Amino acid sequence: MIRGLTEADQPAATQALDGALGGRLQARMDELVDVLAFPALGAFVDDELVGVATYSVDDPGTVELVALAVVAEHRRHGHGAALIGAVLRAAAEHGATHVWLVTTNDNLDALGVYQRQGFRLVEVRRGAVDRARRLLKASIPEVGDHGIALHDELVLERQTTGT
Repeated sequence: MIRGLTEADQPAATQALDGALGGRLQARMDELVDVLAFPALGAFVDDELVGVATYSVDDPGTVELVALAVVAEHRRHGHGAALIGAVLRAAAEHGATHVWLVTTNDNLDALGVYQRQGFRLVEVRRGAVDRARRLLKASIPEVGDHGIALHDELVLERQTTGT
């Protein structure tokens, strides 16, 4: 089940973000943001929060998928795709025609999910993670998922309907 997060869900959401993304404070696009300061949706299994998605309405035409996190033991069960679908529906309700997101060059599993959901790579921000590590969040690791050196941000985008 997907639903909006409540204040009571905040501790579980923070824990999910800690485990999947290294915390609710995320460096992206040369700024540090608290991803739970945005509208948030949760995926629940038997009343347990297993995934979180947050989004920002940028302007009438676009919405940013700010964060997507699924608890490790619940990955590969469709929760990420369901959360993306819910964000796409929320974006359409806000009149947005496009949804965009930022991920990192090591995030191969998420890249697969995003591409299966119709997102396409539109920009590579070379060295953006290196800058963020130096200027915004020193705790960003040098090496990320799959043993890949963590250097770049990837920007993906899709229309709210179709591909």
